[in-house]
Amino acid sequence: MKKLLLGLSITLALIGCDALTGEEIGRISFKQTSDVEQIIRETTLDLKKGEKISFWTEIDIEYENELALIYTVELLIDSKEQGGFKMNALETNPTMMEIKKSLGNKTTWRYTGKMNHWTIKEDGNYTFKAVLHSSENHTLKINKAELVLKK
Repeated sequence: MKKLLLGLSITLALIGCDALTGEEIGRISFKQTSDVEQIIRETTLDLKKGEKISFWTEIDIEYENELALIYTVELLIDSKEQGGFKMNALETNPTMMEIKKSLGNKTTWRYTGKMNHWTIKEDGNYTFKAVLHSSENHTLKINKAELVLKK
């Protein structure tokens, strides 16, 4: 009986998390930044007018001193360029499951956080081409850096 209740509790917690943060509809993963070589990752989604989407990040990094970490995203709708935008991966609201440890000038930081949100203005095939940039920091180690789209 205890196992059944535990299983039910875990299931409800996971369902509740989706209700709070939204359903994942796309994910773009990075293992390194585009400071030397341009590394472009993309995802394409069929979106409808009025849908609300949000941009989240899942980060697990290690670095020394100061760091800036920015997603640069180019948007295409039905293969036509629409422009682009930038999002700071280190400034999220809300931030969830955060673990940040600093010792001296070395930091390890892991979290999930929301960076931005939109309401879709027209039906179409939306392509998000993303690049991850950082400030010059040769100590940066990316264990995980993912741009996650949810609705």
